[in-house]
Amino acid sequence: MSDRPPGPVIAVELAAEAWRQAVPDVEDIVSKVGAMALGAGSAATSLADQVARMEVSVLLTDDATVHGLNRQYRGQDKPTNVLSFAALDASPPPPAYGPLLLGDVVIAYETTAAEAARDGKTIPQHLSHLVVHGVLHLLGHEHENDAEAEAMEALETALLATLGIADPYASPVTDHGDLQ
Repeated sequence: MSDRPPGPVIAVELAAEAWRQAVPDVEDIVSKVGAMALGAGSAATSLADQVARMEVSVLLTDDATVHGLNRQYRGQDKPTNVLSFAALDASPPPPAYGPLLLGDVVIAYETTAAEAARDGKTIPQHLSHLVVHGVLHLLGHEHENDAEAEAMEALETALLATLGIADPYASPVTDHGDLQ
C-alpha cells in the first residue's frame, strides 16, 4: 500500500513571498488548476490513463530567478511569465508503474502581476492561465505553428472557462507576454 494520495501530485514551492501576499491561497489555486490541466491536457495523449500517477513541480518565484533561467535555457536575456521544463519526451516510453514525473513549471511574480494589471485581470486569474499553459507544455502541447497554437489556445480557453475565467486570448490586448 502506498502513502501517495490518489490523483496527480502538484508540488508547489513558494520562493517569492509576494505570491502569498497577493494571493493568500496560492498553493491551493495552483494545485487545483494544475490537476485539472493534467486531466484535460492528457485526454488526447498516450498518457490519458496515467493522470493519477503524474507529478508536476510548480515553482512560484520572482523575475530575477526566471530571468536567469530564461537566459540559461532559452537564450533570452529577460524575464518572462512562465517557463516549462519537461522531464518526458516521446522515447523511451514512460515507466509502467510508480510516479510519472512530468517536469517543472516556473512562474515569475512581477511579470505575472504586471500582465494581469495590463490586461484587467486578477492575479489569480492570470496565474491560473499560466499554470494551465505550463502544464500543457509538460504534456507535449506546443504553439510553434498556427495549427498548434489554435489547438493549445482552445484547450486553455475551455479549461479556464470551467473555472469561470474568461478567454485570455479574447482580450483587446494583442501582446499576451511571453507565454512559453
